[in-house]
Amino acid sequence: MRIKGFKLEEYFAKYEFNVEYSLCSSDCESFSVDELLTLEKTSLEDLKKVWLGYTESLGNPILREEISKLYSKINAEEVIVFSGAEEAIFIFMNVLLNKGDHIIVQYPAYQSLYEIANAIGCKVTKWVMDDENQWALSLQFLETNITPSTKCIVVNFPHNPTGYLPKRDIYNRIINLAKENDIYLLSDEVYKFLEYTEAERLPSACDLIDKGVSIGVMSKAFGLAGLRIGWIATKHTSLFKEIASFKNYTTICNSALSEFFAILALRKRNRILNRNLEIIMNNLNLLDDFFNRHNNIFSWIRPNAGSVAFPRLLVNDSVQAFCLDLLKKKSVLLMPSTNYDYGDRHFRIGFGRKNMPEALQHFDNYITENYG
Repeated sequence: MRIKGFKLEEYFAKYEFNVEYSLCSSDCESFSVDELLTLEKTSLEDLKKVWLGYTESLGNPILREEISKLYSKINAEEVIVFSGAEEAIFIFMNVLLNKGDHIIVQYPAYQSLYEIANAIGCKVTKWVMDDENQWALSLQFLETNITPSTKCIVVNFPHNPTGYLPKRDIYNRIINLAKENDIYLLSDEVYKFLEYTEAERLPSACDLIDKGVSIGVMSKAFGLAGLRIGWIATKHTSLFKEIASFKNYTTICNSALSEFFAILALRKRNRILNRNLEIIMNNLNLLDDFFNRHNNIFSWIRPNAGSVAFPRLLVNDSVQAFCLDLLKKKSVLLMPSTNYDYGDRHFRIGFGRKNMPEALQHFDNYITENYG
């Protein structure tokens, strides 16, 4: 397989650990080991007993059971654990797709959600979202572009990078189109549980249709990216078996320590999620004020879920040049839309971390100094 460079990850590798403020991070505020251990009285003693041999390839049975509780109709035997969501995406694409297959991908998107299919030799149709339409998805476009060779529809709700979350009737129509056309639905749900209104939370694809495949991870909503624990949940038995078999050629099994801490965090998920949502909502209020004050420079569509948004830059010829100048002058990192192959007018901003107010103040100072 020949695959293109991963623009977003290469950009992070170059800059993320060499700046004072990352204002484009997609994950929520993380935890120290000590903070996690204080969530449960016996956790330190339990940690000392963790055996550092090989673990079960499908994932620790206790971890799979805890993950299954995130869904309404999934049991532990329908969950497989990976080293992050990236491995889950990579294996799913390689197991399901063949050269010549057609997939439809909500766009802009995390690059692996379409680039792996490109590398396999698939035809990829980008289901493009537009801020002029408030990022809304066109169902007519989806209906028109489904063909006899369409193998899979790829969606991401809540969406990275826009923060878009469809209404239930729109989502139900996507589910029904997949079902009516006997198409797999890969649902990237890594930002699930970060809906600002719980009533707007969508049911998982794996709970709704047999060919629904839901991807989750500890990195985003839970803020535990360093654990490198992700998963796939699906009721499709034959696909599940093929995915499990393919994993023997990648990581084989997961880190015992990572699985231990993932179990601990999932058992205390309400406390963790409530803390992260509080950080997000406080930061979002600050962003509303910032973008309202600078509405001649930015176009701001307020997200309704998640920890990222995708404002449009109204000045300058290049958002990439804008981001690099901000980086140079204020050591504040934004993610230009060029790293999504989505033009040169938008940037991703992240607001799931505690130091966002301080980072935003430096950004605000930059705007004042450069644009009056």
